[in-house]
Amino acid sequence: MLLVLLPVTGMLAFTVFGAVSQWHDAQTLRDFRTATALSFRTTALTDAIARERIAAVQARLRPGPATLEERATAQRATDRALNAALLGAAGRPGPTDVTGRLAARNRQLHALRVQLGTDSLTAPQLAAQYDTIEDDLLELAASLESGRPTRTSGQAADTHIALLNAIEAAERERTELAVLFDTPDAPHATATDRWSALEKALLDDFGRTAPADLKGRLYVALLQHPGLVVRKTRETLADPHADRNAWPTYASWLTASTQRIETLRGIQHRAAAELGRDAARDLDTARTREARDLSVSLAVLAAVTVLALTLRLSITRPLSEVSAGARALSEGDLSYDIRYAGRDELGAVADTFRELRVTTERLAGEINTMNTAIDDNRLGHRADVAAFEGTWAQLLGGMNGTMASFAAAHGRRDKAEQELASIFHLSLDLLCIAGLDGYFKRVNPAFEQTLGHSADTLLGRPWLEFVHPEDRARTRAVLDRLASGVELAEFENRFVRDDGTERWLQWSARPVTADGLIYAAARDVTESRRAAREQAALRRVATLVARGVPPHEVFSEVADQVGKVLSSGSAAVLRYGADGAATVLGSARGPATEAETAAAEVARTARPARVGRSVGAPIVVDDRLWGAVVAAAAGPEPLPPGTESRLADFTELVATALANADSRDQLTASRARVVAAGDASRRRIERDLHDGVQQRLVSLQLDLRMAQSMLDEQPEELAEQLDHIAKGLDDTFADLLQVARGIHPAILSKGGLGPALRALARRSAVPVELDLRLPAGRLPEGIEVAVYYVTSECLTNAVKHARASFVAVSARVENDVLEVTIADDGVGGADLGHGSGLIGLVDRVEAIGGKLHVASPPGEGTTLTVRLPLPRTDM
Repeated sequence: MLLVLLPVTGMLAFTVFGAVSQWHDAQTLRDFRTATALSFRTTALTDAIARERIAAVQARLRPGPATLEERATAQRATDRALNAALLGAAGRPGPTDVTGRLAARNRQLHALRVQLGTDSLTAPQLAAQYDTIEDDLLELAASLESGRPTRTSGQAADTHIALLNAIEAAERERTELAVLFDTPDAPHATATDRWSALEKALLDDFGRTAPADLKGRLYVALLQHPGLVVRKTRETLADPHADRNAWPTYASWLTASTQRIETLRGIQHRAAAELGRDAARDLDTARTREARDLSVSLAVLAAVTVLALTLRLSITRPLSEVSAGARALSEGDLSYDIRYAGRDELGAVADTFRELRVTTERLAGEINTMNTAIDDNRLGHRADVAAFEGTWAQLLGGMNGTMASFAAAHGRRDKAEQELASIFHLSLDLLCIAGLDGYFKRVNPAFEQTLGHSADTLLGRPWLEFVHPEDRARTRAVLDRLASGVELAEFENRFVRDDGTERWLQWSARPVTADGLIYAAARDVTESRRAAREQAALRRVATLVARGVPPHEVFSEVADQVGKVLSSGSAAVLRYGADGAATVLGSARGPATEAETAAAEVARTARPARVGRSVGAPIVVDDRLWGAVVAAAAGPEPLPPGTESRLADFTELVATALANADSRDQLTASRARVVAAGDASRRRIERDLHDGVQQRLVSLQLDLRMAQSMLDEQPEELAEQLDHIAKGLDDTFADLLQVARGIHPAILSKGGLGPALRALARRSAVPVELDLRLPAGRLPEGIEVAVYYVTSECLTNAVKHARASFVAVSARVENDVLEVTIADDGVGGADLGHGSGLIGLVDRVEAIGGKLHVASPPGEGTTLTVRLPLPRTDM
């Protein structure tokens, strides 16, 4: 039977393969014909765009009603050709996105027409924009005709594409020379001979593939009058010595080149028609061959069908029976019996399946026995491998090995469970298994030790009841996340012990949603959190101390932080008076009277003390008891043990704050005394110079003038000598007067800060602009002196160091603060860290409680700002 069916099957396969191949060839020809039809529509679009290009160039070169109407007509023709091409490309399958490319060219053409309306493009630029669109469309037409299923259609496609490119070269030559001939007297750098070479190369390609009829028509077209005019024009332009008067006119060139191009288009249309006929003829031939091969295939199929029907009675029934038995055996149905008992090949197969069924029944019995042994935990049972052969024996041997491995794993599992139970009970961390129903399933002893509840209590109540009420909402949200399968790490919440105290636990958990369980481990972080909170509170107070804030702010912050850290009902910082009475300097969380007993005990012993629900720690400054920090419990229970030592850390910071404040006050007072002494010394020197040396010099000048008047006849040399001495006394007096005024200007003492600053501005070597908004009355003497000397020093620095050309000085009083700003346009680069002059100004300003700031970026000038607080009584 196989010897009969094999040749028939091979013939049928060969026939089917041939039919498929013919069908594939026919499909290729159909696709090529469709592509050529779309290529012809694309070619019509290129012709329309070429006509629109020359019309647009003409309208740009010589605008007028006629050229503008011609351009509008060409645009409408282009739109019709584009719509036809888009309609033909709609729904066309293939690797080339024809519709997308046509749509892109449509958008590009629309943008170009918008620019045409604005006259923003020259004629060459306009032509170049159209050339870009034409290049893409010609490339699209070439890609559509690139299928070439047969040699004949391939040659016809090459002929058509070559002629299309030659016509486009002629179109571009016509446009370029139209621009050239429009202004023949203007200088042009156009390489006019390149179009001739390009067109010749393209026409040569056309001649190699075109039929004789089209070659003849091309030859005749080139020798007609328009073609001869174009050739003569090319020769004239190629001759560098040709007279420009021999050039054709703009109109004659357009007429001749247009007629020649239209003739070439006629030949192109014939080439397109020839390509269409070749594609249609090839398709008809393929269809005829396909129909013939299909008829042969159907005949062979009919013959095979008849042969199969003939053999059905002798083959199909036993084969179906054997197949059904094999299927039943594969599905585990051992009751199916194959009754066919022929002595042919099918009979042998049926005998084999019957033997296989018996073996399978025995094998199933061994497997059932082994499963029963596993259920009964009889892990020493083994199957009888010797009763089977081959693969069946190997299968049962593998099952025996699996049973032995299972027994060993079972023993290891028991041991691992024992070890895990030991770790579970000995772990200091809290380990538990919880259900998604909200109840603990198992907890280790660390749970009982940490929370104080018994295991029965923990397992018998929902575990959310043990969570602090303020944390239950967060914990419930985390439970929802665990129920969705998300693991949890480092989540912290508070649990309430059986004695009512709180314990902070940090959790890590992994859900097993299939079993409805959560495996979790927790660590008691209450002490670490308490230590971190204490350290944060200490850093907060230490920061205030380091910043030098007023003591009362430090004391209030200490009381507040003590109350937060100790969770006390009240906290206060107290100071002991000479009579032993305590004064509250800062308090928080309730009245400080609750800790009076502890404060009294600290005053008596000068040591930390605990009295009832309150504790206190002493504040020692310079080895003397200065005060105390006290705290009282919020409820009836006393504060926990060790509170006194924790409280002592805060008392050390308070002592440091007091020492720093005292040192700062002493330093400020010392600087103020130094500045005041310097100013007093200046005034004393100025007064001594005015009352002593200046008066003595005036007397000497008067005596000298009197001596000169008493000499009636004095020698010339003596008169000159006396005049010289008198002039020297005058100069010395003027210098001394200037020095005395510089030491302490009299105008500052008499007129105040405003007139003194104006006097400085008048004497300055650089222009000074003043903006003074000072109160009508006088400012404190120390403030006026400080502002005067700061301004004087800045004006001096602007001339000597900054090389400034302009200085602006402003002074105004706002919110009880005098702000003075001195800015110059010099070289900048001033630094408080260098130079004693600026440091001296800082000392003078800060000595009276003010602040001085200098901004002096290099090359951008210097701005100095002084802020001095004013007493409210003076305003």
